[in-house]
Amino acid sequence: MPKAWNNDDEKQYQHVKDSELDRGHSKDRAEEIAAATVNKQRHKEGRTKEQQESADKHSTK
Repeated sequence: MPKAWNNDDEKQYQHVKDSELDRGHSKDRAEEIAAATVNKQRHKEGRTKEQQESADKHSTK
């Protein structure tokens, strides 16, 4: 699990990976889809490194 991911992210990753395997995707492809899905959700919620760095630059101290 990447450091930036929390337990909910890991659960989502496993769920998506399992679903994609059930749909007939290879293990590698299922892992790619699952990781992309989690990262997309993290980005949408503003929890990515890029967004945190951008927020730090724009914050007034």
